[in-house]
Amino acid sequence: MAARILVVGSANIDLVAFSDRLPHAGETLLGGSFNIFAGGKGANQAVAAARAGGDTAFLGRVGRDDFGTRLRATLADNGVETRWLESVDGPSGVAVILSGGGDNMIVVAPGANATLDQAALTPEAFADAALVLCQLEVPLDAVWAAARCAHKAGARFILDPAPARALPTDLLEQVDWLLPNENEACALLGREALGDPLDAARALAARGPRGVVLKLGAAGVVLLGEDNAPVAIAAPKMGVADTTAAGDAFAGAFAVALGEGRTPLEAARFAVIAASLSVTRPGAQEAMARRDEIEAALA
Repeated sequence: MAARILVVGSANIDLVAFSDRLPHAGETLLGGSFNIFAGGKGANQAVAAARAGGDTAFLGRVGRDDFGTRLRATLADNGVETRWLESVDGPSGVAVILSGGGDNMIVVAPGANATLDQAALTPEAFADAALVLCQLEVPLDAVWAAARCAHKAGARFILDPAPARALPTDLLEQVDWLLPNENEACALLGREALGDPLDAARALAARGPRGVVLKLGAAGVVLLGEDNAPVAIAAPKMGVADTTAAGDAFAGAFAVALGEGRTPLEAARFAVIAASLSVTRPGAQEAMARRDEIEAALA
């Protein structure tokens, strides 16, 4: 039986414009297409976990607006429990995304996500969780509270430190698995450039987390567990339509695989496949791979 996963984080509506490439500063590009997707790093990861076969619940906040209604319905339609998703006065979070040339640029207006506080993180929400997955699109106080509640409940705490920012060592010491990409790793380490990924993974682990998975985009990931022996895992070559949700796909699938008792190496391989499948289609939650797709690709 799959272990229960509680995702604590953001839910946004993504307003996405697609083009052949990203514009330069001050440039206007004519053409491309536009779509509206359910997103937010927290909600994306919850859908990714549910589609990958996880027993998943989501804790967060949305506004009492049409976007909030849509976000709640999309989570439920994907099999995510929304009991701990609260509706509050004001607008829901919105992300404005430019996607082109296999890359993206994102600006987030947090809306209701910015109101998530310690009071929302009730012990009841964590009571049956084996893993708690969190990101940084909600206030840092809520992230701290999620880590404390996770450990009090005996759950492992997984942090995807996105968007990129510096974090205090005493918070990183509460993390069982840290899942940064290259930009986020640079922010955590105070570097302008990542340097050698294996050395960077060791430097991140020295900040306090018990395990690190450094995400390197199309190059795959570097896994560093408590044995301090980093392992590089390559990503399969697949066509790229939209990279918006690749990191979220990885995080959700990684949590599922760990919860099923797979080794960290097996979990990372499972998650790399899930992330690689997600970039082959546009959108965030709509792009998340389902369990049968992941298993088929692994085989």
